[in-house]
Amino acid sequence: MRTATVPGGDDGVAAARVVDAVKVYGRGDTEVRALDGVSVDFPAGRFTAIMGPSGSGKSTLMHCAAGLDTLTSGAAFIGGTSLGALDDRRLTLLRRERVGFVFQAFNLIPTLTVAENITLPQDLAGGRADGAWLDGLIDVVGLRDRLHHRPAELSGGQQQRVAVARALAGRPDVVFADEPTGNLDSRSGEEVLGLLGRAVREMNRTVVMVTHDPVAAAHADEVVFLADGRLVDRMEGPTADRVLDRLKSFDARPLTAAALREES
Repeated sequence: MRTATVPGGDDGVAAARVVDAVKVYGRGDTEVRALDGVSVDFPAGRFTAIMGPSGSGKSTLMHCAAGLDTLTSGAAFIGGTSLGALDDRRLTLLRRERVGFVFQAFNLIPTLTVAENITLPQDLAGGRADGAWLDGLIDVVGLRDRLHHRPAELSGGQQQRVAVARALAGRPDVVFADEPTGNLDSRSGEEVLGLLGRAVREMNRTVVMVTHDPVAAAHADEVVFLADGRLVDRMEGPTADRVLDRLKSFDARPLTAAALREES
């Protein structure tokens, strides 16, 4: 197994990375190669966006890098820990302790208050969130006056802010966000993207975000581009216009089985 050092944190290890990542769905005539030998690092303390056409493998890459799915071959790491070397119990513990998740669907528990939703992962694990960290986090996401409300009493943007706070409550090494603004209007989306940026700049977290939106990608420090399951480009200091121009450069192509899977 390759264990080469990559740029990232103070110890030279990226917050997350994949090496020669291959993910294949199906067999024979129905085989879909969602990832085709991808090697990419996600540096610690940085905000990275993953982009590409439908079927490019961007969501598959995120799910495999986060330990939500397994690779067919290759390796995925959180810090210096190889996910493929962990059994189900240890992988669950790693995701709980070192990884946060934000999805397009807010995934809040409707019967719990904002405060209870934020601390839910720690409560389920039988632990307690760091009080000082949690107190500062509530101020960062601007939810102090909503702590005793339930999700149905919040706007979509406020619900996603709760989801961001929940992802950060356990002080994870890296937060993976899959289309976190997909269900939000532009103003609420900007608020959530601003929060993710603040988590990187002010709380020294690492954020990896899948998005199809050039405006959202412009909030990142860097964009990595996939096409047909392969890494094809990286862009430092992205702007919405530069990202849009790069996306336009991808050739139009028929909707393949991979694209259908990505859209589903």
